[in-house]
Amino acid sequence: MSTCPATPSTPASDAFVNVAAYLFTPLDRLPERREAVRAVCRAEQLKGTVLLSPEGINLFIAGSRGGIDALLGHLRSDPLLAQLEAKESLSDRQPFRRLLVKLKKEIIAFGVDGVAPAAYTSKKLPATQLKQWLDEGRPVTLLDTRNDYEVDLGTFDNAVPIGVDHFREFPAAVRQLPAEMKNQPIVMFCTGGIRCEKAGPFMEQEGFREIYQLEGGILKYFEVCGGAHYTGDCFVFDQRVAVNPQLEETNTTQCFACQHPLTLADQQSHHYECGVSCPYCWQPPHEPQPMTLTEREAAIAAATTPLPGAGPYESQRPLNVPARYDGWTLLEFLCDFFPHISREEWQAVLRHERIRDGQQPLTAATAVRSGQRLHRVEPETREPEVNPAIRVCAWEDDYVVFDKPAPLPMHPCGRFNRNSMTAILQLAFPGEHLTPAHRLDSNTTGIVVFSRSRRSAKAIQRQFEQAGASKTYLCRVAGHPTWDATISHQPISSRPADSGFRVVDSEAGDPAETAFRVLTRCSNGEAVIEATPRTGRTNQIRVHLWDLGYRIVGDPVYLPSRQLGQQQTLTPADPPMCLHAWRLTFQRPGDAAVVTYETDRPAWAE
Repeated sequence: MSTCPATPSTPASDAFVNVAAYLFTPLDRLPERREAVRAVCRAEQLKGTVLLSPEGINLFIAGSRGGIDALLGHLRSDPLLAQLEAKESLSDRQPFRRLLVKLKKEIIAFGVDGVAPAAYTSKKLPATQLKQWLDEGRPVTLLDTRNDYEVDLGTFDNAVPIGVDHFREFPAAVRQLPAEMKNQPIVMFCTGGIRCEKAGPFMEQEGFREIYQLEGGILKYFEVCGGAHYTGDCFVFDQRVAVNPQLEETNTTQCFACQHPLTLADQQSHHYECGVSCPYCWQPPHEPQPMTLTEREAAIAAATTPLPGAGPYESQRPLNVPARYDGWTLLEFLCDFFPHISREEWQAVLRHERIRDGQQPLTAATAVRSGQRLHRVEPETREPEVNPAIRVCAWEDDYVVFDKPAPLPMHPCGRFNRNSMTAILQLAFPGEHLTPAHRLDSNTTGIVVFSRSRRSAKAIQRQFEQAGASKTYLCRVAGHPTWDATISHQPISSRPADSGFRVVDSEAGDPAETAFRVLTRCSNGEAVIEATPRTGRTNQIRVHLWDLGYRIVGDPVYLPSRQLGQQQTLTPADPPMCLHAWRLTFQRPGDAAVVTYETDRPAWAE
């Protein structure tokens, strides 16, 4: 049951110990065991849930230190449960409302015969070893086996979500994974590890050759390794809703109506009403007459006249503290994390009380915590100009297709906040919850798809993540290629290089593939090329062409002679970057019909 948000506090007296534990082991005499467990829990005033089944035990319980020890001691006194291990965290309030001790067919619902974790599980990978692999940049696929609403709160960097609303959907989702993943090393993970006990053997049955499961799940990783390589929080199935990498309760709550977890930013949405609705389930009043595409473009024009970021206004930018800075002073953290900004500048920012935790200004000597969410306040903000001429190509029940102009960032980033495509669309269509299914660079023009619901977002985004959607770009390059068609397989760095931009990294880069075909060799020494990316790495087309020796005309970053520029986002007055998302094909949610959208060719591509 969800509640309205309350500000969590750090446990002062460690009054409540929260434990999560499971063990796959054949259990008999289940009614007798249930009564014995219930008696101990009642005597010790414990609350939570204990599930008993013929395949083992699963429990989430909270209470006093003595009470928890008494329950674990009782369970471990049984030879069948002697190996039961528990993961602990602390809270200053009881996170459960009542005690439930239930008998179930399975302790984790899966519904697949032949999967018996008590007899066999996939190889378990300790948290410290996973962190070492990630520190080394070892090529491994991280597979998040949790439900979509859990993934929304946080996950490991570059993890692949399995894309389910319930664990029973896992087998069908596995069968939709790309065939090439069967030969890749895969580390799967969930909250505490129990789902992976069944997920791993099933994937091996389906032909996946190298499967590991993160031992103890995310909670054990947090306990041992903190938040390294993880972004966000972890959903937990009690009144705390979510914990951060320090295993502390966060400000996250749940929607009473749809049960979706809500971050602090979600709770600040005008679509959130405690006990009624949230941004994920709010529905606009019924429109008696749908707007035409022309009317929708007029709404965008009205929302951008003047540009919403023209200012001046007070901007609050989020600033998250990585695990490696835990215990540093705020000033030392800022100077090390942003080396391009001088110490004197940061001291001035702090003197003017522009770094805050909530509404509380912080001083230079304040000690920061791993995972802490700060804000940098920037008064009198004026954002750079962008091109807001967004065209609406199609407005369907499940999604919208836009023709994005340039320069226009898709998301708030760097110097841009209100002058971004997502912010402009929210302002123009306040009754919609439009979510981009993929991304285009701020300097790239062309087709981009936004979903209109959580259901369609999952269906469309999965196609882009798993190369199910087909994208074709047009680009104009300096020089005449010596080939008529070619394919680049050069790996691209998973993180920005020292220059701040993605480049070819043949040793540690992510696999990437782009097919190129020359359409026209122009008389001025330039050429128009068709590009088809078969993976979705950042700046992929630009990096691959640059590596082949052909710079996209107007590109401010990837310059001739292997030089990298300093300007990331062009201004409306600059010559355009000649890269255009021209054609897009994907399966429509609902009926799975294949649809194709195509824009007019830019003048430079004629």
